[in-house]
Amino acid sequence: MKIYNTLTGQKEDFKPINDGKVGIYVCGPTVYNYIHIGNARPICVFDVFRRYLEFRGYDVTFIQNYTDVNDKIIKQAEKESSTPEDIALKYIGEYEKDAKGLNVRPADVHPKVSLYMDKIISMIETLVEKGYAYETHGDVYYRTRKFQDYGKLSKQSLDDLIAGARVEVNDIKEDPLDFALWKSAGENEQHWDSPWGKGRPGWHIECSAMAKDCIGDTIDIHCGGKDLVFPHHENEIAQSEAATGKTFANYWMHNGHINIDNKKMSKSANNFFLTRDVAEKYGYETIRYLMIQAHYRMPMNYTAELLDSCKASLERLYNCRNGLDRAISAAKSGEITDSAKETFEKRKEQFITAMDDDLNTADGLTAVFELVRDLNTMSADSSVSKEQLEEGAKLFDTLTGVLGLLYNRGAKDEIPEEVKELVSKRAEARKAKDFALADKIRDEIAALGYTVKETRQGTEITKAN
Repeated sequence: MKIYNTLTGQKEDFKPINDGKVGIYVCGPTVYNYIHIGNARPICVFDVFRRYLEFRGYDVTFIQNYTDVNDKIIKQAEKESSTPEDIALKYIGEYEKDAKGLNVRPADVHPKVSLYMDKIISMIETLVEKGYAYETHGDVYYRTRKFQDYGKLSKQSLDDLIAGARVEVNDIKEDPLDFALWKSAGENEQHWDSPWGKGRPGWHIECSAMAKDCIGDTIDIHCGGKDLVFPHHENEIAQSEAATGKTFANYWMHNGHINIDNKKMSKSANNFFLTRDVAEKYGYETIRYLMIQAHYRMPMNYTAELLDSCKASLERLYNCRNGLDRAISAAKSGEITDSAKETFEKRKEQFITAMDDDLNTADGLTAVFELVRDLNTMSADSSVSKEQLEEGAKLFDTLTGVLGLLYNRGAKDEIPEEVKELVSKRAEARKAKDFALADKIRDEIAALGYTVKETRQGTEITKAN
């Protein structure tokens, strides 16, 4: 498997630290509000990555943090006349509702900053002792220039950073490029006790401490959105490698932005759509499909037309799988032909080849839809054995399961008795060749929100979208 490593700027063969085991750290949400669909992209993409690694036989440790200590949370608490602790708990719960709707599996561990204060303080103390950090007026700053490799992830030099004015300037820092590890706080602000007085940690040090505790000094893969490359991930590297003397992460994976009118979606720009608002109209599964229909590193321009296309593609997948169920129930027992075995193996290898190439879900979906075409042909052929159809369904379920799709198959709506009675009357009308009455009954069924059509495997009733 090859992964595009942001650190080196090229695709590399993936070689985990320990054979057969993979440690992944993904930057999770800062829990101060509902997530927008730009936030949904990394959690869907890296959920697929986790599933695919497991499909390939790896034992995966998947860590995704909750940033529950942050100035944005404090501001939201003031806005809602609440406390930072209650705001964090509230929006962790709301995030988990959206993640469940998107069929994103919970991480093996969801570390919270508020529960890691001792380890965060300990790492800062180590950096101070090594001369990489200093205290001033109750704040602690990282000496950016002391870390010789600073900028290796974002490919920016210190001179470029100064010229670009992408640094926070104040009078108490030794250098404008230095960044906060610990920020002093007043009595009435959220704070913890530390050797430097009451305060709270800077954003970057939090992930360094949690990743080290949950996985170790060196992690296999660090994931996140492209917007985190600088300064967040750059600063994580500087802190972690200065503290431990070891490589922080061997591979870095970053997903591309979602754009609105070709501008990056963000809360600060006020050009965003909340995940649950989009889900109310299109369903969560359509959003998940949207996130994986393009290569994860590519930017994506959000449009209603694209969502409509994703919804239609999902319907093709569901129609294929439901058609398989009907065909299996009507099929007779028999052999799986050599031709079918070759077809199934070909589609599986096509999927693996695509996904092995830097998680190319777009080409992975192409393999799935070519399998759909093969299976639809088999389902329509009454001579195809039950065993062959079942084998095809098994492969279909495996591949769509890796992508985290078709998870609503078990949640079909119960068909109301009124609709069932109308379907029965329509069947009688068709049998009596009273097609005018049959069409009238079909319209009555449609008015109740259902569609009915005849297939080779029998009458199919579905809830209209």
